[in-house]
Formats: sequence, C-alpha cells, structure tokens
Amino acid sequence: MSFANFELHPKIFAGVQSAGYKEPTPIQLKSIPPVMKGHDVVGLAQTGTGKTAAFVLPILQRLVQGPHSHVRALVIAPTRELSEQTHEAIGQLGRKTKLRSASIYGGVSIRGQIKKLRNHVDIISACPGRLLDHLNRGTVDLSRVEVLVLDEADRMFDMGFLPDIRKIVKHLPKKRQTLLFSATMPQDVKKLTNDLLQNPLQIKIGSTAPVDTVSHRFYPVRMDTKTELLKDILDHTERDSVLIFTRTKSRAKSVAGQLDKSGYSAISLHGNLTQQKRQKALTGFRDGRYEIMVATDIAARGIDVSSISHVINYDMPASKDDYTHRIGRTGRASQSGEAFSFVTGQDAGLAHSLTKTLGDKLEYRSISGLTIAMPTDKVSAPGRKRGVKGTKTNNGNKKSFYPKGQGSRKPKKRSSQSASAGRRSWSH
Repeated sequence: MSFANFELHPKIFAGVQSAGYKEPTPIQLKSIPPVMKGHDVVGLAQTGTGKTAAFVLPILQRLVQGPHSHVRALVIAPTRELSEQTHEAIGQLGRKTKLRSASIYGGVSIRGQIKKLRNHVDIISACPGRLLDHLNRGTVDLSRVEVLVLDEADRMFDMGFLPDIRKIVKHLPKKRQTLLFSATMPQDVKKLTNDLLQNPLQIKIGSTAPVDTVSHRFYPVRMDTKTELLKDILDHTERDSVLIFTRTKSRAKSVAGQLDKSGYSAISLHGNLTQQKRQKALTGFRDGRYEIMVATDIAARGIDVSSISHVINYDMPASKDDYTHRIGRTGRASQSGEAFSFVTGQDAGLAHSLTKTLGDKLEYRSISGLTIAMPTDKVSAPGRKRGVKGTKTNNGNKKSFYPKGQGSRKPKKRSSQSASAGRRSWSH
C-alpha cells in the first residue's frame, strides 16, 4: 500500500512525496484512516516506528481547508527535542498547505514565542511547563482546539507531567478529537486515557520489546574499564552515527570529552546545556559533523536521525522500557541497527530480564583483557546451559561464560587519529 491510498489533499501528498515517504509503516497504516474519520485513537508502538507522521498527516488533512485565524491543533510532548521534531515534521509535510505551526518549550526566551503566537498559528507543539506559563500569561488561546495529541505519554508520566496535562486540558473545549501515542501503557497513562478520550480505538503494533531490525550484544565489564572498552569497540566496528547513553549529565560530558581528546568526532547532549547548545549539538549530529553523540535519557525519544547505526549503553538504563526507548534510536524505518550494552555486576538483574525478552537477538561478547565474567546464576546467555566451563584469563581466573562473537564487520578506524598501537585486538 502507498500513501496515495489515504487520498490526502494534493498539497499534503506533495509534502509526503518531497519527504521521500514511500510506504506507510504499520502504525501509520492502521492509525491514519480512523484518525482521518475523527475517532479518538490510542496508538501503541515502539519508538522509531513512525508515530509522528501517523498523527501529523491526519491533522494537516483536517486543517488544510479550514480557517487560519486561531490554534486548531495542540500536540503535547515531554521534551524540547520531541516538540521540535513534531514542528519540523509539520513544516516538511505541510510545506505547501500554508498551515503554520509553533514549537513552545522552556530554556529559551518566552518573548520570541509570544511574538510568534501573535501571528496566528494553526498548530502548537509544546512541552507542558512552558505551555502552562503561556496560559497563565494569557498569551495563548486553546479554546477552539479541534485536535489534542499526547505524544510519548508514558515518557510524560515518567517525567511527572501528568498533573500539568490535566491543567492544560481544562483550557480545551470538551468537544474535540483526542489522540494518545505511546510506546508503553503504564497504569497512570491508562487512567489518563479513560479520563480524556471518548470510546478510543486502540491500535497496538508489535510488543514493547525493541524492534526486530536491531541485534543486541552485552559486554560484561568493570566500571573502571568502560571507556577503554568503548574506544576498542569504536575502533573495530564499521559504523555510521553512534549514540552513546550514560546515566548522568556529568558522565555524558566526561565521556564525550575523553573521546574528543582521543581523536573521535564526539559531542554531548544533556540537561545542563542551554537550548542553543542543545540544538547545535543535535544539528551537528544530524548533519554528520559529529559522528558520536553521548547523551543522557533526555535524548532517548527526541533524536530522529535515520543514520544511527549503533546505540551503546555505556551505562545500563533503569528498566526494560527505558532500554526499548534507547534502542529505538537505531533500526528506524526498517533499517538494521546494533545495540551494545556494558553490563556491570549491579546490572545483572536487568540483564537477566532482557535476556529473556531478547532471546536469539542477544549475544554476549568478550574482548581479551577488557571484559569480565558475570555470575551464571544471575545472567545466562541465550541457548547456553548453566554450569558450562568458561574460558580463563592469563592469570588463570575464569573470565567469561558467554560465547564469543562471530565478528563479520571490517574495522573502521578513527578519521582524525589512528587507533593506538597498544589497543587490544578484537576477539572473534
């Protein structure tokens, strides 16, 4: 099926063609028709499956022939990056429609946003906190909104935004279309769905596990050898753009700095950056000026870069859902991707849970001198029985209970500096 089957307005279809869209993804295929008919919809799909276009295209279709004098659609997102992503999608897909959108979020001057809102925008893509600020100031009017979209609703719950959303909804007309898109459905989001949506059609694509186009490798490692292991992997992996996740802001900055000093083209993204610096980092990563971005979870759902070939968990995430959201940055639009995770002893419980979820998609890897053994009673590699003897290191200690990889890629060296002569070789 092609996008032509949706019978979009010619001006919107022109935007679809100029964006290079060929065939709709499953969430788009199942969501767009009922949304265009005016139904409330709950769309559950993994990160990176095309949810943004699944609601942007029907909104454009609804608004293209109506009045352009007030705000008619509101998209609420948990992060600045997601708000900008939606704003950019509206601009790209609706470039010929004359519909105007504005992205509203904190961390930048509110005056510029007020000026933009005075120029009659049709669609607002906003983060809850700054949007409430505008509502309290009286600089935005949501009384004639026809469509409300709650994007990445589970992430908004994680970030504590649900009370703000309920306050915002009080400024909206009761008669409206409401759409909720999410990767997972925790209990609080279910309650929000029941409160805000009218007889919603629920569309679920796949499971909450990472997409099938991604393969997964776990590396058991000590905390003090993570950076050395990271450099070894980067030196010996054929790659495009690489997204590395850390648990803290300070570590994201530190790891990016160490990589930069070692000759890698790296930049960090975290909450302590100003909006201008965050946007500069994202733009540089998107256009290839930086090959590597080191980020905290703030970027897990805000980066839409199709060329990300690898996601590396320098620090393991807090939960299985967070793992899914991080890994969703690669393997997008049916492309293949790889996810590497550094597993320390304190991560054994999550690693064991993910082993069951990922099954044959997961393998454990060892690199001589850089990885360690994990307790077999905590984590078992797929297809391996407990009690199998592990290999031994030079000092005779057991090193790994996991099968070595079959490494099929040619190494990709750093462009600005060759790998050091003393770097340990890749274990096959």
